[in-house]
Amino acid sequence: MKHSPSPRRERDPVTVGVVSLTVIALLLLAAFHSDDLPVIGGGTTYSAEFSEAAGLVPSNEVRVAGVKVGKVTDVELAGDRVLVSFKVKDAWVGDRSTATIRIKTLLGQKYLALDPQGSQPLDPGDPIPRERTLSPYDVQEAFNGLATTVGQIDTRQLADSFQVLSETFQGSAESVRGALDGLSALSRTISSRDEQLATLLANTDEITRTLSDRNEQFEKLLADGNLLLAELAKRRDAITALLDGTRELSRELSGLVDDNQAQLRPALEQLDRVATMLQRNQDALNRSLALMGPFYRVFANTLGNGRWFDVYICGLLPPSVNLGVVGFNEEGCLPPGVQRSAPAQGGNR
Repeated sequence: MKHSPSPRRERDPVTVGVVSLTVIALLLLAAFHSDDLPVIGGGTTYSAEFSEAAGLVPSNEVRVAGVKVGKVTDVELAGDRVLVSFKVKDAWVGDRSTATIRIKTLLGQKYLALDPQGSQPLDPGDPIPRERTLSPYDVQEAFNGLATTVGQIDTRQLADSFQVLSETFQGSAESVRGALDGLSALSRTISSRDEQLATLLANTDEITRTLSDRNEQFEKLLADGNLLLAELAKRRDAITALLDGTRELSRELSGLVDDNQAQLRPALEQLDRVATMLQRNQDALNRSLALMGPFYRVFANTLGNGRWFDVYICGLLPPSVNLGVVGFNEEGCLPPGVQRSAPAQGGNR
C-alpha cells in the first residue's frame, strides 16, 4: 500500500513575527553601537583625569600630532576630578602619555590632544593621572561669569558704602585716607558708567551668540582657506618644477652647443654663403623684372589694335645705301612716325 505524503506543516505567524522583531531589534542595536563592535568599530578605550572638563563633550575628536585617531566617548565627574573616556584606533599610546584639552575653533569647540610617551603600552584600565593632563582656561565662560556678577552688583549702594568708609576714616593716617578716597572715586566712576557697562556686557553677549550661530560658516571659511593654501602650494610646486626644467633644458642646450661647435661653425658659414648667393639672385631677378617692363608695354601696344600686328623690324634690311642711280633703305632704321632731321645747311653755294 502506498501512503500519501503528509501536508506541509504551516508556520505559526506569531513565532515568525516574534523572531523577525527580535532580529530587527538586534540589527538596530548593532547599528547604534557599531563603534563598540570588535570588527566594525575597533579601537581601544582609554581614560584620563582632568581638573575640569573645560567644555569637552562626547564625540569631540582625539588627535595625535594633529591627526584624528579617535573620539571622546564619555565625560563624567569622578569625585574631585573629571574622568574623560576616549577611544583610540590605529595609534600607539604609551604608559607616560600626556593629554591636553585644546581649542579647535574660534567659537570654543574643543578636542583632546594626546602626546604618546613611554616605553610600554598604556594599560586601558589605568587612567592618565591628573599630573599628566592639562585643561585650558575658558575665556568665554569667564566673560559670562563676569557679566552675571557685575549685573548683580548694586553700584549705587557700593558707591555709598565707599563714601561712608571714606568719611569714617577721615581722621586716619594720610595713606589710609588717600586709599579710601581713591576707592570712593572708583566707586563713583563705576556708578556713573553703570549703563555703559551694562550695554557693553549685553553687546558682548550678543556677539558671543552671533559667533555661536555662525559656527558652521566659520568652519567652512577655515576649511576653504585650507583648500586655497593647498592649491597655492600645488601651483608653487608646479612653477618650481617648470623653472627647474627650464634651467635643465638651458644647461643641456649649452652643452649641446659646446659639444657640436666644430660642426656648427662650418654649417653656419655655408648658410651665410647660401644667403649671400640668394641675395645676388634676388638682385638679378629685380633687374630682369625692371628690364621686362618696357618690353611688355611695347608688346601690349602691338597686340592692342585687334588682329593686326603694329610693329616694326629694325635691322632686317641692310643699312642705308645710296649709289646715286640705285639706293637701298634710304631712310635707314627708324621707328614709325619718327622723322629724320634735315641735314644742316652749310658749305659753298
